[in-house]
Amino acid sequence: MTEAEKLEFEIMEKAHKLAELRRKDPDVEVKDYTFQTLAGETNLTGLFADRDRLLVIHNMGQGCRYCTLWADGINGVLPHLEDAMSVVLVSKDPPDVQRRMAGDRGWKFRLASHGGGTYMAEQCSMGDHVNYPGAAIYERKGKTIACRGRAIFGPGDLYSPVWHFLALAGIGADSWTPQFNYWQRPGKLDDGGENVRN
Repeated sequence: MTEAEKLEFEIMEKAHKLAELRRKDPDVEVKDYTFQTLAGETNLTGLFADRDRLLVIHNMGQGCRYCTLWADGINGVLPHLEDAMSVVLVSKDPPDVQRRMAGDRGWKFRLASHGGGTYMAEQCSMGDHVNYPGAAIYERKGKTIACRGRAIFGPGDLYSPVWHFLALAGIGADSWTPQFNYWQRPGKLDDGGENVRN
């Protein structure tokens, strides 16, 4: 077994330990924040739908290629997550912009906009960053809502397998940047190339 393989097993063991520690973290009560959706205004309680547990994916919005990478990946496992809890993707973008982007990317998420307001300032901030990508788990407990835990997203994190496959190929997170799409216009288009949008 190579040193890299040994370390990989150690990281998996530590991931199990991390999950165990998170289960022991104390609840932190949060406000019933307000959001906008295509159907109108709702609150955090409304985002739970008929479930008691809610995963909120913090997305920086249409201007972030990295956030698109995470949302693309999470979208692929969305049915599995929705079996366990409600899931919603939030960003500062207005609901119509969110829906257009979700349609372009084939995302199946329920969407809500925090509009860059109080929710973003209090739940999406990390250090000096006021709009950090990541996720939070909330639980409904009677008439209160508790945050069970938060995580941040960043190159090399535990939440996108892309980083780990790149690392397996010897490509560092500092030498690759995700793109919104990967089609490159060829030098000559057989159809003449009229009305092609890059």
